[in-house]
This record gives sequence, structure tokens and C-alpha cells, in this order.
Amino acid sequence: MDEDKLMLSEAEGRLVADAFLQASRKTSEPELAIDWNRVRVKEGILIAPYNSVQFLKSRNYEHQLLDCWPILVDLSTGQARFGELEERAFWKGS
Repeated sequence: MDEDKLMLSEAEGRLVADAFLQASRKTSEPELAIDWNRVRVKEGILIAPYNSVQFLKSRNYEHQLLDCWPILVDLSTGQARFGELEERAFWKGS
């Protein structure tokens, strides 16, 4: 196995995304969680949308947090980050 080429599985990428979300959460924010039903992989990038736990349980738009850019995990490097506005076409597209 080539040690210079890290390749995470989707399941490992999901763990990275969840850890990234929890580490980035401020104590003043509501409890956040990844919307596991909407996670997908595109071009080697795991796209993990998230929102408040309250919204994900109820799907009531009154509980939805705005400006929750998805977490993007590069499965070839294991690096996680929040998506950026200029990348919206990438993570919003099918």
C-alpha cells in the first residue's frame, strides 16, 4: 500500500465530518448534527450538510438554521472544511 496516498472510505469520511462539526461548534450555538440522509460523495469529496438537531428531528423550517454551509471532506487527504459560497454550484448540484 502506498502510504503517501491516503484514501478514506465514505464511512471514515462521515466520521471526519462529524468530528469536524463538533470541534467547530461554539458553546453559544444550538446542538448541531449532520443530515445523514443527505450526505453524498461527488468527485472524491464527501458533502455533509448539517443543521440544528431540532430542525433535523422535526423538519420544521421554523427551527432551521440559515447559512450552514456543508462540511466538505476530501477523501484523498482526510481534510475537512466548511464549503464556501463560491463553491455552491458544486455542493448544490446533483
